[in-house]
Amino acid sequence: MQQKTKLFLQALKYSIPHLGKCMQKQHLNHYNFADHYYSRIKLKKCHLTKRLQNKNKIPELARNIPSRSFSYKDLLPVKQENEKSPSENMDAFEKVRTRLETQPQEEYEIINAEVKHGGFVYYQEGCCLVRSKDEEADSENYEVLFNLEELKLDQPFIDCIRVAPDEKYVAAKIRTEDSEASTCIVVKLSDQPVMEASFPNVSSFEWVKDEEEEDVLFYTFQRNLRCHDVYRATFGDNKRNERFYTEKDPSYFVFLYLTKDSRFLTINIMNKTTSEVWLIDGLSPWDPPVLIQKRIPGVLYYVEHRDDELYILTNVGEPTEFKLMRTAADSPAIMNWDLFFTMKRNTKVVDLDMFKDHCVLFLKHSNLLYVNVIGLADDSVRSLKLPPWACGFIIDTNSDPKNCPFQLCSPIRPPKYYTYKFAEGKLFEETGHEDPITKTSRVLRLEAKSKDGKLVPMTVFHKTDSEDLQKKPLLVHVYGAYGMDLKMNFRPERRVLVDDGWILAYCHVRGGGELGLQWHADGRLTKKLNGLADLEACIKTLHDQGFSQPSLTTLTAFSAGGVLVGALCNSEPELLRAVTLEAPFLDVLNTMVDTTLPLTLEELEEWGNPSSDEKHKNYIKRYCPYQNIKPQHYPSIHITAYENDERVPLKGIVNYTEKLKEAITEHAKNRGEGYQAPNIILDIQPGGNHVIEDSHKKITAQIKFLYEELGLDNTSVFEDLKKYLKF
Repeated sequence: MQQKTKLFLQALKYSIPHLGKCMQKQHLNHYNFADHYYSRIKLKKCHLTKRLQNKNKIPELARNIPSRSFSYKDLLPVKQENEKSPSENMDAFEKVRTRLETQPQEEYEIINAEVKHGGFVYYQEGCCLVRSKDEEADSENYEVLFNLEELKLDQPFIDCIRVAPDEKYVAAKIRTEDSEASTCIVVKLSDQPVMEASFPNVSSFEWVKDEEEEDVLFYTFQRNLRCHDVYRATFGDNKRNERFYTEKDPSYFVFLYLTKDSRFLTINIMNKTTSEVWLIDGLSPWDPPVLIQKRIPGVLYYVEHRDDELYILTNVGEPTEFKLMRTAADSPAIMNWDLFFTMKRNTKVVDLDMFKDHCVLFLKHSNLLYVNVIGLADDSVRSLKLPPWACGFIIDTNSDPKNCPFQLCSPIRPPKYYTYKFAEGKLFEETGHEDPITKTSRVLRLEAKSKDGKLVPMTVFHKTDSEDLQKKPLLVHVYGAYGMDLKMNFRPERRVLVDDGWILAYCHVRGGGELGLQWHADGRLTKKLNGLADLEACIKTLHDQGFSQPSLTTLTAFSAGGVLVGALCNSEPELLRAVTLEAPFLDVLNTMVDTTLPLTLEELEEWGNPSSDEKHKNYIKRYCPYQNIKPQHYPSIHITAYENDERVPLKGIVNYTEKLKEAITEHAKNRGEGYQAPNIILDIQPGGNHVIEDSHKKITAQIKFLYEELGLDNTSVFEDLKKYLKF
């Protein structure tokens, strides 16, 4: 049986390069179905694996994989904001099974992709695809399968690996740090491994074995950030490559997911509110695919398989939140779906994992994390409330039928291992080294009342021994689009800020997905202003409750989060002192009327169609950051943009910056000589990626900017950051 495949809800979470203005790259190389990360940003969810004295304490998970390291020069203050030297940054796009390795000295390093299959581990070592025996994976005893330098790419890295069922072939997707383009190579495994084929612009890919024991590679082809074509290929003496499906609707995207038991390959066709799934029999992959249910506008569904039954996560029926249904595999149509499990209101389904006798749901309810373990024999449900410090899951693929391991993390705390053991019916916590942040910091769950009375959750971090919090600097995070959760993965720079006395506040406004599908619906299209009202209410509530003050308040966002931040700078600039933005979406109106851009058609259900709907056009004009710039005082703003970003074109960011500077100049003329105008910095980075989360140059520039704008001493902050990174 082939290597463990993706988890159910994470099937293509970061390997779908199209997903609009915010591809969240919290990487597991899986798509979180319940999240619909259709956005302009990809985020990486970093795995942190603890190097334990006894490796058997966490079997298979505490793997030390070859990594990329950074030099300290990346942490030094940036002299020229728009310097365009070759990027030395770690690209945050689609790193499969990315991990940060916790070491006794509290050092962390970014790790590349690996896959276990049979008795081998496949991974990247230097510029090579290699494999080693499982028990020797931490040694230097490995076999080189392919040298990436043969592709003649600049700084290539392996993004995703799939091994054929009988281990005759291995396929790997290769990317570079300055582009979203990818190449899938197929290597024949033999005494002398050789590259059998290569395919450009591959998005998702999976292996199955046909009736004649021949390996068949299914893959999707991406063009201009759109993925509409599915191919299948064989190799060796019976070489063939054919396209067998093309999606005609340009607002939909196609990706592949292999069920956990490898019984079915699913072709998932979806846009932001509607999906359709076809099944390919893993035993007869040349047979025509079987439609589960024709797409119904507004109905989303995703499929897993176990013991001749399909388990379907769907929002069909009332309430229009996700619920779990099941049906016989030979009767897949919607009229045969039986309700199996319903979620409470205000619940976000983060992921689902299927085992022989259990189904495990990873949930977020009212901004707290839960695990529900469903017994499939008796339909029993055990709900486990997880520690209140935890803000996010990291869920590894797992082939052990007796245990369900996962990790919990927060923005300031490295992930910690937990394992649910089905036989004991208990959750076990990793023991050993306890991170000191547990004693030196606090996490608070607060709520702000928005203008319409809606309660908006916030997560706040600060040092335990902080006195007079009103005089402490505050960094507010917001996103609020695409039904996507605000990024809450561990980031060393956030940890450093809290250690240095900062307050961090994460505002889970409408338009995001923290409280379920309705929370997203209440913040999109002609309800987008709800998210702005929520953000304003959150910041005012923080100030009213004694957390900082406007002169010490900063705000940060990336991609589509820039819409709410830019809108707040126009409507309530006095609430803020400084803002940092990365690849921000700031010109909604002009972008959404330009159908030549690759993502405009896919984005209509989030922002509306101003070209054909006057109501949508007028509504966008009310909040669009670019459209509402006016002569007034603004907070200082630092913008990081990328030269060849296809998701948020540089032109819109440059136009916004120029218009903003003109408005500030006009305002300054009326204020006299003593007026101190805000600093507006546009830092244009080379390359074609959308967001580079692990760029030390970017992190350094942003922290330096915030400290200078608030008049704070940054002498020690970079030394503090250095101890969390491995060089």
